[in-house]
Amino acid sequence: MGRKKKKSGGGGPTGQEWLTTYSDMVTLVLCFFAIMFNPDESTPSTMSQMAISFMTRGMGAQAGGNTLSPGKMADMGNNILSLPSTDRGTSLGTSLKKAVSLFAPEIKQKKMSVTSDERGIIISLASDAFFAPASAVINVESTRDILLRLGSLLTSTELNGRKFRIEGHTDSTPVDPAGPWESNWELSSARSIAVLKYLSGLGVPDRRFQVAGFADTMPVSSDETPEGRAYNRRVDVVILDDAHL
Repeated sequence: MGRKKKKSGGGGPTGQEWLTTYSDMVTLVLCFFAIMFNPDESTPSTMSQMAISFMTRGMGAQAGGNTLSPGKMADMGNNILSLPSTDRGTSLGTSLKKAVSLFAPEIKQKKMSVTSDERGIIISLASDAFFAPASAVINVESTRDILLRLGSLLTSTELNGRKFRIEGHTDSTPVDPAGPWESNWELSSARSIAVLKYLSGLGVPDRRFQVAGFADTMPVSSDETPEGRAYNRRVDVVILDDAHL
């Protein structure tokens, strides 16, 4: 009599199930490296080569939707790469590392600190190392080498076209009424101007600077201890980020 026909379909194994697990693994690995990637550590040429690679080869060797052919999307990628902010962002990250390396001995001796925030790179000069008490005259003999290195950093090619702001700060101790300053406002401003004049004399164009005096209104430490007050007495040279020009 008739044989029973084998049922076709039914969702049995096809031998391709491993592709789902494999594609998930590849996606997770790609996400991991995307998270770990730091654009500040890449040069503009590296970023350009990566973009060109994606535009010409896409995400693989397959043809079709995975590969960008010349057109609006490719043009958009070229336009993004040509924006000044790409190079500026990379150079600011490079300059931060350069500043930390350049002033490593002074950072260790607590004569300086190099940090960054939303304003840009902040190079803090400890007032006690650069000025005599209640004075706005720079101790050139002991700080000339530091200021020369600072001037060379500000005139470096990676900071070409950037703006700088010099901010003077004091502690909350009132000035001597018999001294040359009416208040800490005048003292902090005068110290900022003194640093500006010295750096300008080293070849940094003064039109690239902004100057401010904040007295004791922006402390970085407690004014209750001598050490805290020493930290608050400082002159910050800020390499401004694009958003704070």
